[in-house]
Amino acid sequence: MADTNIAIKVENLSKCYRIGLKEEMHDSFVKSMFSFIKSPIKNYRKHRSLYKFDDTDIDSHSPDIIWALRDVSFNVKEGEIVGIIGVNGAGKSTLLKILSRITDPTHGQAVIRGKISSLLEVGTGFHPELSGRENVYLNGTILGMRKKELDQKFDEIVDFSGVEKFIDTPVKRYSSGMKVRLAFAVAAYLEPEILLVDEVLAVGDAEFQKKCLYKMEDVSQHGRTVLFVSHNMPAVTRLCPRTVLLNGGRVIADGPSHKIVSVYMNSERATKAERKWPSLTEAPGDEVVRLNTIRVRTEEGQVTDAVDIRKPIGIEMEYEVLQPGHIFMIYFHVVNEEGIEVFTSMDNDHTWRKRPRPAGGYVSTIWIPGNLLSEGIFFITPGIRTLNPNVRHLRVDDAVAFQVIDSLDGDSARADFTGNMTGIVRPLLKWETQFNPKRTNTNVIASCEDTNSL
Repeated sequence: MADTNIAIKVENLSKCYRIGLKEEMHDSFVKSMFSFIKSPIKNYRKHRSLYKFDDTDIDSHSPDIIWALRDVSFNVKEGEIVGIIGVNGAGKSTLLKILSRITDPTHGQAVIRGKISSLLEVGTGFHPELSGRENVYLNGTILGMRKKELDQKFDEIVDFSGVEKFIDTPVKRYSSGMKVRLAFAVAAYLEPEILLVDEVLAVGDAEFQKKCLYKMEDVSQHGRTVLFVSHNMPAVTRLCPRTVLLNGGRVIADGPSHKIVSVYMNSERATKAERKWPSLTEAPGDEVVRLNTIRVRTEEGQVTDAVDIRKPIGIEMEYEVLQPGHIFMIYFHVVNEEGIEVFTSMDNDHTWRKRPRPAGGYVSTIWIPGNLLSEGIFFITPGIRTLNPNVRHLRVDDAVAFQVIDSLDGDSARADFTGNMTGIVRPLLKWETQFNPKRTNTNVIASCEDTNSL
């Protein structure tokens, strides 16, 4: 018996492209529809020849064959919000185009239960010669909205997009950011049962990106299903409880977002929670000092790349002093995924401060307290130098990394707030509130606007 709670069911989905047939294929629903109406018999035959063949008809090793997807299977429940991540060319956009019925799979099937709205590329469904106002109605009609419904939501759509000054200007004069803002607004306000979004956060300023995230959160909180493709890992981990990782057209991992993002971060960015150099001759450093190991660990000593925001995290460096008599300055740079340096920590251990070190092995550790860093991915760059003479003996950029996962339990700095919290740090500060009932003024009426922003 079929599971009635499944909104999207993908079974052994594969998509094969033949190089050299690009001119015979269409990358949008509108172009495909007009082409089919113009020459139905010709296009039906072409459709059969291009898409309806089995693996037995294909030489998988042929240079003319490219598999964008290969045997992809997963289910998405109603009201679930799922992230899709992977490097460029992993098959993310192809998957969403198949789910949107823009293109057909080579084999396999995707069963969709519910009304779909999708935003797959900048200006999807827009006509460049028409104004923004006309394109809202055109795009909304393509996505299944009635004119009466569009009339009712037109002001909200335009207000959300932020292009009201240019709403009667032809879209061909819009920037890519303006196009995507207007397109996202139409797609989001359609109130679909299933919303497919492909990298909308890549275009537009930070304020609009926040509005997009809030809107997708609102859509999911109203029981609608969201499939969200993005390279913004903090957005994925905060917005999506579950994430699917694609690579080479296949599903590599599927599970809780913080775990899947860690897999992606380690495999694709070649940065892990621990790095070792078993041979001193190959280890970073010089004839004075060499780095053995650097790791991210918990208080219990476990190496980890996913950290609860409330827990302290240790950065540990093992190194070998080869020449005695040097006074070292050991340090760590902590940088977030946007390349912003969060802080630099210098060795202030009084045991060795300003003291020459004998030859031998050393372990230096710093502890970053819980409820200090904001959520996101952080990269650690270790270094060792001497100050007199001023010489840098070693430095390894982005040697290890870890991800801070915020809590929704109510006892972190975000309390009961579920929206986006900006800032590099997120300290849990002490608050005090005093109440005096004698000062209550019943004549004062306070108005409060419901919002997800701070």
